[in-house]
Amino acid sequence: MTMEADAMPRSCNRPPHPTRARPNRDTNPGLELRKATRGLAIMGANSSKVTARDRAILDMKTQRDKLQQYQRRIAVLTDKETEIARQMLAKGDKRRALLALRRKKFQESLLAKTDAQLEQLEQLTSNVEFALIQKDVVFGLQQGTKVLQEIHAEMGGIEHVEKLMGETADAVAYQKEISDMLGGRISAQDEDDVEDELEALEAEMAKPNEELPAVPSANIPVHARETESEPRKEEERAMLAA
Repeated sequence: MTMEADAMPRSCNRPPHPTRARPNRDTNPGLELRKATRGLAIMGANSSKVTARDRAILDMKTQRDKLQQYQRRIAVLTDKETEIARQMLAKGDKRRALLALRRKKFQESLLAKTDAQLEQLEQLTSNVEFALIQKDVVFGLQQGTKVLQEIHAEMGGIEHVEKLMGETADAVAYQKEISDMLGGRISAQDEDDVEDELEALEAEMAKPNEELPAVPSANIPVHARETESEPRKEEERAMLAA
């Protein structure tokens, strides 16, 4: 027995080697930290992402700024067109006076249309269910852009407005072009408004002539005319000095 025991391998008498535990990847603190950091980065990216509503609001603000610029520029042009209408009426040229007023009305109607459309779009974008009406908003913005481009094309400058009363071949051709364009794009109601404005201008220009006193037939002495003109000259000098 003793010899058999001694003959047995010594390895059998050794205690088993302890097994080294492998780290669990799922509970690795470093891995968990990296996952958490990646998740926070994704959340931050999502929170800073530009939404469709944000883009729509930005587009509307851009259109609103352009519209306000056009309103200021067109105000100068429409004042000039009204002045031209008066000058043409004074010459007895009712046709050109009407053309100037028609163009003025068309420009004003374009501005009013775009302004109303932008106001409606602003109300739509404030809707909680924006996703349901997103297509309508995008379409409205596209239409607004087209109208603004149309306004820009129609504005021209003072030199274009002055062509409305020109008598050269170029001016006459331009007047015909404007008249043809307005013929298919100005509404019947606007045409009526233009006619009313023309009649109002005619009445306004005729009124001062009716109220003027009769010219005296007697000759005014030269000394009296000079005496009467002195206060007027003094008044003009004061205005220029101011």
